Amino acid sequence: MTFNLRKLDVEEIKRENPFTKLVQGQTIVEIPSLQLESGLTINNFPIAYKTWGTLNEKRDNVLVICHALTGSADVADWWGPLLGDNLAFDPSRFFIICLNSMGSPYGSFSPLSINEETNERYGPEFPLCTVRDDVRAHKIVLDSLGVSSIACVIGGSMGGMLALEWTVMYGKDYVRNLVALATSARHSAWCISWSEAQRQSIYSDPKYQDGFYPLEDPPLAGLSAARMAALLTYRSRNSFESKFARRTPSLLQQQKAQRVESRPASTVNEKSIQIHNDGYVGRCRPLVVDRQSSVSSSESLHSVSSVTSLSSVSGEVKELNPAQTFFSAQSYLRYQGTKFVNRFDANCYIAITRKLDTHDLARDRVEYEDDLSEVLEVVQQPTLVIGISSDGLFTYSEQEFLAEHIPNSHLEKIESPEGHDAFLLEFKLINEMIVNFLKKNAKEITDSEPRPWGTDSINNGLKDSVFGEAEEVTNW
Repeated sequence: MTFNLRKLDVEEIKRENPFTKLVQGQTIVEIPSLQLESGLTINNFPIAYKTWGTLNEKRDNVLVICHALTGSADVADWWGPLLGDNLAFDPSRFFIICLNSMGSPYGSFSPLSINEETNERYGPEFPLCTVRDDVRAHKIVLDSLGVSSIACVIGGSMGGMLALEWTVMYGKDYVRNLVALATSARHSAWCISWSEAQRQSIYSDPKYQDGFYPLEDPPLAGLSAARMAALLTYRSRNSFESKFARRTPSLLQQQKAQRVESRPASTVNEKSIQIHNDGYVGRCRPLVVDRQSSVSSSESLHSVSSVTSLSSVSGEVKELNPAQTFFSAQSYLRYQGTKFVNRFDANCYIAITRKLDTHDLARDRVEYEDDLSEVLEVVQQPTLVIGISSDGLFTYSEQEFLAEHIPNSHLEKIESPEGHDAFLLEFKLINEMIVNFLKKNAKEITDSEPRPWGTDSINNGLKDSVFGEAEEVTNW
């Protein structure tokens, strides 16, 4: 039964949260109340979403697309080549909706939301929201739109976690098909450890201030480092080797990486400092060092020399020819770190990685006694599981586990050197797999007459992607 959720003023939200400006054409609605898994109740909170196509008469031609960790509701941006007539996400036949997860900076309830009790952003006081909390909030939005059932729920990585929860929570009568890419039934110790390392990068930034930093001066260095670490888990060793090897970055690449060119060194010590601190964005002292602060007196110097030898370095700057220390791979990571901090918030990053860590299909489902295989056996929907051969984060063995225990499942393997992010890069293969799956399992919809729809918001290319992973890596 359709009911109305209050639509919020997107322009007003943009003034409160500048990151929402990055997502064009989305709708943000206010959900009156939801009790989180933790027991806390959140009231009058926003959920952002974006749609393509129209509901059919049965209101059951719905594709729910679930975004990954740092994605948004704009499927056209990060999975654009899958969206269009006769493609996997066909708006002429399906009603396609992507809902922004809580904790994300792109419009839904997050650390950037205003707490009415304090009239300040939640920041680190933002409550823990789980994958299940997301699904329940998103279900309220679908109910408000009058959706009778979901033809298929589709997601990769964190989106795959949501897709799995949709099927377990609401069953085959409501969610009729499932496509899960590069995901897992529970977040592994390996993934939890990487999340922790990335959070510690943010915590180590002096500007973090326990999460109470001003939005105008956030912990950019820490967030950038977290993003660099994450990128290494999204790719593979062989992918980086083939793209970068030990090549020197071009001048354009160095400019993209915003590498600061130091003034010419006048001494060998200055040159050593330049090499040592190349890439350090938080320089807090001049290049010329005050030696008086290093050794307070001749007595202290004498005490050092009494227990160890004193060494020296000689030579002239003009004679130096140091080995290469700046490489194309470094410039790429620095560029990606800089690009990321312009579109994401540190507290949001912490909140969403915490969400990932909570993911466990068997958690608190006492009837299954912590047995994942038993939980997966209740997933009766036709299921397509897609794994990546080189994925070192959500390993192919985890996709095999899903396919082994979901009764009506089919496993596809993508042979790609690109690692985990192949689910965002191997567009042609993924499109073909999903199209074939839907033609078999949602035949009534895929064979229906196409309906007119607008195509203005589709991104068929990769160059202007804000939230996708394909931009730049193939031609760096």
